[in-house]
Amino acid sequence: MATNASTQSGSKRWTHFHSALQLAIQRVSHKWTYEDFTECFPQYCEKQPEISSSLHTTLARHMEAQISAAADELLGEYNAKEKIDILHAVVTEARTRRQRGGEELTRKDLWREDLQPRQAVRSRTIPVLEHEVERLKKTLKELEERNLRLQSQIEANVRARKKADDQVAQLLDVVDQIYAEWNKLPMDDIQEWTLKTAEITSAARPR
Repeated sequence: MATNASTQSGSKRWTHFHSALQLAIQRVSHKWTYEDFTECFPQYCEKQPEISSSLHTTLARHMEAQISAAADELLGEYNAKEKIDILHAVVTEARTRRQRGGEELTRKDLWREDLQPRQAVRSRTIPVLEHEVERLKKTLKELEERNLRLQSQIEANVRARKKADDQVAQLLDVVDQIYAEWNKLPMDDIQEWTLKTAEITSAARPR
């Protein structure tokens, strides 16, 4: 039965694997023969032979479709096609190197049996981790420099604010002093002097 996974283009190894899987599903689905079905439902099959045969076929096809769908879902969940394609590429490359011979057969790589898995993992992961550490260090340095600039700006703003507050306080002190001195003046005498001055000035004007 054709499925979504079987219609995807892939390596020869994936095609063979998926074809074998579909063949196994077909065999399992049709393993329950009509004779087995008849033994389970003898009276029904005897009275309705044509309908029972059609029903058996329908059940087998339904079972095949259900198993195929579940298998394709499982293969997709674990990304089996891509991994089998990678395996096929590795095997193909190894065969090509073996055919070429020479240093290709003695050079150690990640696929040789004498290379420990721990070493293989380290050879792959340590450069990546070192690169990530350098990137994080660079990012941390940029953040620290930015924090220093922000701190300097904040300190400058605080100093400017304090200077402005001090100037305002000084002006308020001067205003308070002027107001205090003004309150000390003899207002009645000033008013009397102002009236007398106005009268004298008015009398001295020529008419």
